[in-house]
Amino acid sequence: MEKRNSPPANDFEIVRLCRIPYLHSSLFTLHSLLSTLNNKESVVYTMKVYKYGDNVDTDVIIPARHLNNPDPKALASHCMEDIDADFASTVEEGDIVVGGANFGCGSSREHAPLAIKSCGVKCVIAKSFARIFYRNAINIGFPIMECPQAAGEIVPGHQVSVDFASGVITDETTGKTYQAAPFPAFVNGIIENGGLLNSLKARGVAK
Repeated sequence: MEKRNSPPANDFEIVRLCRIPYLHSSLFTLHSLLSTLNNKESVVYTMKVYKYGDNVDTDVIIPARHLNNPDPKALASHCMEDIDADFASTVEEGDIVVGGANFGCGSSREHAPLAIKSCGVKCVIAKSFARIFYRNAINIGFPIMECPQAAGEIVPGHQVSVDFASGVITDETTGKTYQAAPFPAFVNGIIENGGLLNSLKARGVAK
């Protein structure tokens, strides 16, 4: 059984952990939220859903043939094209992606979460994430949430709201709610600042 680590205590700790290729979402627990959240209001988004199955790998998210142009808009224009040819042309700002187990497996390329984020997608909810994809997503300020029940029951086309501070996911179409592990306040700070480096710059600890 995989050993569970204690959650990182602050931005400096996550910098250390982000050097480890096996950073896992279990680090971001309710315990960490309660110890760091300073009465900040949660942010809730309402979106429509695109849903995919298990083992959606980075080569599917952004095919390797399109990596020669690292421009985020160029990456977004080819996102998911090998499994959903209409995704890039129909996705709208504020939509979300729901995936199965091991979402983002494959290579360690940061282009994969960047391509999804650049499409205007506000969140990925999945049964589980490949660890390097999870780390890369947080590093670029892209929120992802692990919740097997929500990922299994939410269906394409539904409207969904996500409260990142509490971890509550609500299927607004059915009224059903789900509980994911919420982000600690400092991880919310990374996301709100657009990534780890920007977050450290905002705190005056990086140039």
